[in-house]
Amino acid sequence: MRVTGSIPELRTLIADWRRQRQRVAFVPTMGNLHAGHLGLVEKAREISDRVVASIFVNPLQFGPAEDFDTYPRTLEADTAVLRAHGTDLLFAPAPATMYPLDSRRTTRVEVPDISEILCGEFRPGFFVGVATVVAKLFNLVQPDVAVFGEKDFQQLVIIRRMVTELDWPIEVVGVPTVRETDGLAMSSRNAYLRPEERAVAPRLYAILCDLAERLRGQSGEFQPLEADAMRRLAAAGFRPDYVSVRRRADLARPDARDRKLVVLAAAWLGDRARLIDNISIEFI
Repeated sequence: MRVTGSIPELRTLIADWRRQRQRVAFVPTMGNLHAGHLGLVEKAREISDRVVASIFVNPLQFGPAEDFDTYPRTLEADTAVLRAHGTDLLFAPAPATMYPLDSRRTTRVEVPDISEILCGEFRPGFFVGVATVVAKLFNLVQPDVAVFGEKDFQQLVIIRRMVTELDWPIEVVGVPTVRETDGLAMSSRNAYLRPEERAVAPRLYAILCDLAERLRGQSGEFQPLEADAMRRLAAAGFRPDYVSVRRRADLARPDARDRKLVVLAAAWLGDRARLIDNISIEFI
């Protein structure tokens, strides 16, 4: 595996693969890798000739009071595990490489409306940061396919819309959420949980599963179920931001005719861990 933080070297390597007509898959990450990330790498390996991963803790997607400075940075360990999983190239740029004018003055990419709901409502500017860095990385790597986890479902929908509307010839592949044995969705921020919080954390998934099951008897009146799930999360010790039933394709509010839905939630547990999760539902 080659490791570089240089844009010219990255482009030279990928241009060589292109001359050989090899299919390139891309897995962008912020590092501190876990089994969920490695599932993305494995999927990328299945559907391509070459796998490029990136590790970049993107300052543009952190708010002023968020954890940019303390976000876990484990580049040496991440490099070893990516090498062991057959990654061909790791791009690990410095912030100055990605944002030569610094992140506060950089050109930005915005996917409107859909970026301002759900997590976007509670983290203003977050999805502008996500869209901007992913657009830059897509421009640098120019992959045939990009692989993302479905745990970050709103992010996945936003990136798919961005790719469609900017006419990029990139297939965006979603990979199902990887979970711990007790149901907790794997996340780099799970490390923030204290032992007593970690014991409570799987309740988020359990409450979403129960809500999904109860939806089967509904006819479009979802708000009472959402409110009940919020109350149950609070009673379990969470500070929920939202629980919301949405149309899977575009995260619009569904009606009784919609057959493909997703239930999404975000909730704080303890002082530092903001957990997100979702469950997809398809009615026959």
